[in-house]
Amino acid sequence: MAFGLHRKNLLQLAKKLLQNRYKEFFVPFPSSETPGWLQSELAKRGVRITRQRRAILSVIDVADHHLDAAQILRWARRIEPSVDRVTVYRTLGLLKKNGLIDELDLMHVTGEAHYYERHTSRDHLHVTCVRCGKVQEFESSYLKMIREQVESNCSFQIEVARLEIGGYCEACRTTKRASGEATSPAMPQLHQPEESV
Repeated sequence: MAFGLHRKNLLQLAKKLLQNRYKEFFVPFPSSETPGWLQSELAKRGVRITRQRRAILSVIDVADHHLDAAQILRWARRIEPSVDRVTVYRTLGLLKKNGLIDELDLMHVTGEAHYYERHTSRDHLHVTCVRCGKVQEFESSYLKMIREQVESNCSFQIEVARLEIGGYCEACRTTKRASGEATSPAMPQLHQPEESV
């Protein structure tokens, strides 16, 4: 099918672009996720998939770390130059409304930026270094137990659960010790954001 081949090429290009640029921020996503999943989910819901939207979905689908809207725009434009900021934000809104992506603030280490990841069925939390901005995902059976306890004790049905932890990664703790800096959680040195589009 010509469309499938075209989509596959877009996904491969997006994945190569992201892997080459953001190796230092690698955050593994589950291996069960398949490229093209977002596009197929929107198509099932009767959403029209334009060239611009396809490029945006491809970038998000193959991301191996959390992306903000500016990063999504920048990478989508490499696939489809006509992608604009409005289309990125509308697509993100559509994906959030349909429960296909999660919006994260990741401790606001880069200011007020929000980050996006594909919604998964696995419970995990985000561990963010407030000095360098490194983000790691952490999974534990305890997270499921916490959800179950909250639902039971509070008579509450949980639809979304997010947990973020901020602190200092091993590299930053080592650097701080070597330089004699004091660790002050109240006044972290925040990671500087990339150039925005």
